[in-house]
Amino acid sequence: MLLAEHSTGHLVEILDLGALFNPFESRVTGCLHFGEEAQDPEPYEKEKLMFPSGEALPRCWVDADYRTSRGA
Repeated sequence: MLLAEHSTGHLVEILDLGALFNPFESRVTGCLHFGEEAQDPEPYEKEKLMFPSGEALPRCWVDADYRTSRGA
């Protein structure tokens, strides 16, 4: 799955979808898609990622208490 960095808009290929969907994980492993060659995998903070369309990640992916807490 490809997501984008908030700050740069660069695409990041998420390698661990289980961590992405797990609201108890704050980081995911991914490879930056920028330049000619594939970059080495590195951790990314979920809060700094979004969908390429600009949409935020679903709350149930980032907030373990999403069923009871109210979003801002």
